[in-house]
Amino acid sequence: MEVKVIRSDGEYRAYLREVEQLMVADPEAGTPDGDRLELLSLLVEDYEKRTFPFERPDPIEAIKFRMNEQGLRQADLVPYFGSRSRVSEVLSRKRPLTVQMIRDLSAGLGIPSQILVARTSETANGPGEPVEDADAPWERFPVKEMAKHGYFAGLSEQTNRDPMELARAFYMRIISSTDRSVALARRSLRGDAVTPKSTYALTAWKLRVLDMGRRKRTQRSIPKYKAEELDTAFLRRIAQLSWYPNGPRAACDLVESIGIPVVIEAHLSGTYLDGAAILDSDGSPVIGVTLRIDRIDNFWFTLLHELAHVMKHLSQPGDAFLDRLEDREASDELEVQANRIARDALIPRAVWKRSEVLGAPTHERILQLARELKIHPAIIAGRVRRESGNYRILGDLLGSREVSKLLARPSLSEA
Repeated sequence: MEVKVIRSDGEYRAYLREVEQLMVADPEAGTPDGDRLELLSLLVEDYEKRTFPFERPDPIEAIKFRMNEQGLRQADLVPYFGSRSRVSEVLSRKRPLTVQMIRDLSAGLGIPSQILVARTSETANGPGEPVEDADAPWERFPVKEMAKHGYFAGLSEQTNRDPMELARAFYMRIISSTDRSVALARRSLRGDAVTPKSTYALTAWKLRVLDMGRRKRTQRSIPKYKAEELDTAFLRRIAQLSWYPNGPRAACDLVESIGIPVVIEAHLSGTYLDGAAILDSDGSPVIGVTLRIDRIDNFWFTLLHELAHVMKHLSQPGDAFLDRLEDREASDELEVQANRIARDALIPRAVWKRSEVLGAPTHERILQLARELKIHPAIIAGRVRRESGNYRILGDLLGSREVSKLLARPSLSEA
């Protein structure tokens, strides 16, 4: 449908239907559907102001009317609000409706979203005042798995909070009081690991890595980030550490020596996450690696890929590139650039072009090229498999399940 100024009741109703459909789909801000939802909402509001001079129904009264009509109690609204206390606070106008509540109530109780949107920002804290993060859909965070991985250490001992309160307390402990916005945290996620279903798990993982990175800065006295030292020559130094038996630990130590903590943290279920580059609120970068694919070739490519993001792409505090690197081609321009930088640091482009390895990937040729470049043979074998599309070859050179063992050993400086 071509978007234009609404001039008839038929156009108005058609736009209303599409607005409700888009709200159910929950498009991300900045996407074509997200932009269309915003534009249609403005056109609908403009038509209503021009056509309906009377005041729209109060959203709280609309909810109470539907409760009376369907014989619902406050307890029946918990699935739409998240907790009994939240139901009570919203209905008593002590807490505003959030966008997620509006969507859920519209879909579940059949209340038009336009009614629920009306003056919701004024029902509690006054017009224009931001909604507190207490209203975030904490039930969408994978609380049980977060607890299993130790996210709530120190929190559960202090209080008998319910799971959603634990998730909120974890979030508030890490995010500064000036940047407490779950919506902002979700929008700042980029990378091929990000999907609509995984955003809350990825947000939790991102915060965990930030928290662990801050602890490493304090416990290991990691210096302030030295951006001028992160260049292509530094990336090449990192790549050549793969030649040594204790390479992964030595690489992490070298990266941390220029002020970038490297956090090894398992991914959460359903995220298919390999690594991440994150910019903390103070402008300090942190790199996270999951070892979802515990292989030598995957570790080195992931580390170099995230360093490329730090070097080229992190700009605003809260920015995060969360990457799925093993089993899909990059779709975003910045991901393509990070891939290219990582590949060139591991195997210079000119060397790869003149090499006979891709056309005839024998073990002898791979080992010879590895000696020439002073890199681990797994890196060459992994690239051959990727570019040839043949994942049934050279598996014995990849170092499966070796990285976690190597990272458990002391670093070169400690040995």
